[in-house]
Amino acid sequence: MALANIEAVVATVREGKFNKNAARRVRVAGKIPAVVYGAGQEPVAVAVDPKVITKILHSDSGHNTIFDLNIEGSAMVKAMIVDWQNEPIKGKLLHIDLKRIAMDKTMRVSVPIQLIGIPTGVKSQGGMLDHILREVEVECLPDDIPSHLDVDVTNLAVNDSIHISDLPHSGKLKFIGDEHATVAHVTSIKEEAAAADAAPTEPEVAKKGKPEAAAAADTKKK
Repeated sequence: MALANIEAVVATVREGKFNKNAARRVRVAGKIPAVVYGAGQEPVAVAVDPKVITKILHSDSGHNTIFDLNIEGSAMVKAMIVDWQNEPIKGKLLHIDLKRIAMDKTMRVSVPIQLIGIPTGVKSQGGMLDHILREVEVECLPDDIPSHLDVDVTNLAVNDSIHISDLPHSGKLKFIGDEHATVAHVTSIKEEAAAADAAPTEPEVAKKGKPEAAAAADTKKK
């Protein structure tokens, strides 16, 4: 999974460790604060280059990319981005969590599902394709993590479905979750319209005055 055009991420151990003021100083210096954990070792507070991290997140394999992590003063390790925070308005990276990866141990990750082709039910039967499950959790060795799973939907007719059990995979991948869960299906536009028409209407606005129960109680008192 490590990409050849992704250089090693160099991390500098930061002073103040998990102190918020120290994290602000890191951002002012043009870096972003990060935490490295995993592999049975203590968490380490570091600073990394946001450009390198952004390049990884925008790559084909995204946050599932496994890369070399060089923490100053420590041996090179394999790592993955497991969480990140962005500034709400400008979208700048604020913080990331990195996890050390053991290449000989299986791990669980979520992999995007991409639908390929135009279903027969859409082209010639007036149907509509509904992509329900956009990613699936898998368990495998780090080197076997796919960047995405391609699913051919060309032969789907109206009322046909694709489930997790139908996804392409080898013995290297184990799908986590209900194998009968629907990934995508083709529905009739008429059925969709009928379902929309049958949907419950908005409840009536309550009339002003006392609630019915209170009004009934008042009536009994009289």
